Amino acid sequence: MGGRLEVRIAPADVGKRVSVRRLTEDGPQGPKFTDTVGVLTSWNAGVLSVTPKSGESVRIAESALVAGKIVPAAPARRRGPAASFAELAPVCARAWQPVESEALGDWLLRAAGGFTRRANSVLPLGDPGVPLDAALGRVRQWYADRGLPAYIQTATGAEGAQEELCAALEDHGWHREVTAEVRIAALAPIGDLAAEVSRVRLSRAVDEAWFARYQRVGTPGPEVAQVLGGGPSVWFATVPGEAGDRAPAAIGRCVVDGRWAGFMAVEVAPEHRRRGLATTVMTALARQAMDEGASAACLQVEADNDGARGLYDGMGFATHHLYHHFRAA
Repeated sequence: MGGRLEVRIAPADVGKRVSVRRLTEDGPQGPKFTDTVGVLTSWNAGVLSVTPKSGESVRIAESALVAGKIVPAAPARRRGPAASFAELAPVCARAWQPVESEALGDWLLRAAGGFTRRANSVLPLGDPGVPLDAALGRVRQWYADRGLPAYIQTATGAEGAQEELCAALEDHGWHREVTAEVRIAALAPIGDLAAEVSRVRLSRAVDEAWFARYQRVGTPGPEVAQVLGGGPSVWFATVPGEAGDRAPAAIGRCVVDGRWAGFMAVEVAPEHRRRGLATTVMTALARQAMDEGASAACLQVEADNDGARGLYDGMGFATHHLYHHFRAA
């Protein structure tokens, strides 16, 4: 924060994006300050809660606040196609569909026998239609009835996202277990990459060979095939291994949904890495998606997967928003 330090925010600004500076230490070496930028999610009993893009709320005593101001919304990313959260969130959800679901107002409760958090978590895209305490109670019971832990998938860092819900879940004792980036890019540059796409076999159905490379499950149950096979227009990619190999050298999955091509499950055998096979798989899938009229690409990558993030950086993917899975205590 530059210029004169003054607090220009108040409890009435809850829900707005703010930048605040707080005193963290006042010792012999002088005062130390920390800045936080995020959504002001609460201001009660002399304590502010600011939720940045990470989704983890920062609580600040009003007495430690030395400066604060309202700041504009984060600028739209220009490296990828323009997209709103309201458009992109349902696209991502349709690409990874549960085995069963139930609506709770504008929330969608999803289950798939425990296969991945995404398919076994609540997708909150609006108002649950009941007070939050009642909604969380219903969520806990719904998942308990299925022998599953209760998860809620939230999002931060995009207009219309859910910083306030993140803070509320923390207040109710829910714990954030994982954070992932939702990234977007123009599709044509991926399809134009120089790659030996003739090595890639495309199929509408997942088979045993593809599963032999897929690392998310051991012996896949019926719910796994149902989740992977669900979506508007699903394609599976396989790069065969050497003669005698049980599993393919690389695999991938793509779901075409209108203008969007969603990439998932891109995996390369350890002995075949650093040979461009991940790029080859994605290029082949991108070309198929373009043939179906898609023009934009999206994918999800966990925030600590540096290798995959580096690959996607090189393809022009930019982070659109973050999503987080909160688990009931």
